[in-house]
Amino acid sequence: MLKNFFKKIFFFAALIFSCQVQAEPLLYSDSVIVIESSTGRVIYEKNADQIYPPASMTKMLTCILGIEHLPPGTEIKISKEVAQTEYSDLHLQEGDIITAHELLTGMMLVSDNGGAIAVAEAVAGNIPDFVEMMNDKLVELGCKNTHFANPNGLPDPAHTSTARDMAKIADYCMKFPEFREIVGTEYATIHWIFPAGHKVDALNTNELFGKYDGVNGIKTGYTLTAGGCMTASAKRGDVELIAVIMHSKDMDTRFIDAKELLDFGFDCVEKIYKQDKNKIEQVVFIRGGKKGAVHVGAEEDLNFPLLKGEDEKNFSVVYDVPKVIDAGIKSGETVGHAILNYDGEEVARVPLVAKDDVAKGFSFGSTFVKLTESLIPHAENFYKMLLA
Repeated sequence: MLKNFFKKIFFFAALIFSCQVQAEPLLYSDSVIVIESSTGRVIYEKNADQIYPPASMTKMLTCILGIEHLPPGTEIKISKEVAQTEYSDLHLQEGDIITAHELLTGMMLVSDNGGAIAVAEAVAGNIPDFVEMMNDKLVELGCKNTHFANPNGLPDPAHTSTARDMAKIADYCMKFPEFREIVGTEYATIHWIFPAGHKVDALNTNELFGKYDGVNGIKTGYTLTAGGCMTASAKRGDVELIAVIMHSKDMDTRFIDAKELLDFGFDCVEKIYKQDKNKIEQVVFIRGGKKGAVHVGAEEDLNFPLLKGEDEKNFSVVYDVPKVIDAGIKSGETVGHAILNYDGEEVARVPLVAKDDVAKGFSFGSTFVKLTESLIPHAENFYKMLLA
């Protein structure tokens, strides 16, 4: 399911309709990408497949694995290794106890390296096993040029990524409400279970908060090798963008570039073209079943960002779905796809699923379909009457 999801999201990430309404952004960073988050459409990119260290942007993946594997109230006891990790602004001490939600929030807001180790130990028991989980997840997300060696992004020659891959990670993470809530928080007080009453004030390292309209995440990063890094997101109306900045000149220029890229993206995107899921429906005929036909439809809208200079009249929906299938279909089973074309070129797709179960057995309708399926689509209107 996830594979199909990301096939849809990034199927045409390389297909970029040029935004001709403005000059390219002037940037300090060597590698960047901007995508529209609901579809993964690339709005702008520069050297997006160049390999660089991702620094603390790594913690996006650590956080989402924590969310997926640890209930929010899970009590995590801090180990000696966590307490000895460098650059840890939460100042976690050996023997401290903190919930998973508080730890994840603090880790992401202040970019705590020890907190990332604590999450890894809580999820997998040890760092090597957690790193293996990270790299398995990267494969699942379709990140072809990324390999992680630790959960926090501290320098390691084997810990590298690309702007395109980091956008895939960020886009996946932002599908989770708990992740979105954490990275959209500008300031929080992090509470400990033990020592009782202990707390730390955490200010988000993302300096776009309070300075950029619509900002809602996501994660900063910096090392001497990686330079300034940032994955930034912002939403205005129906349009949400994710920008990734890698190998910027310094810690300040990453924020300048993030604003420049998001501005460029919002200027480019005219609106989100939406095809309502309730209007995406087909009939598939059944041979050897207790019914002669079944409705198939989309469970999500078919959307695509419309850039300035593009005309929604050039969009069309076509269907990649068999006319006849064998019985034994289950409700919710994928039968085909609805495809959104622009000027005849595919730009997005969503799965079409069966609306009902159709068991194997006898019916007049399915028998008639089997005997006359060579006439389809000539007799299609007649067959549709079988659903009545």
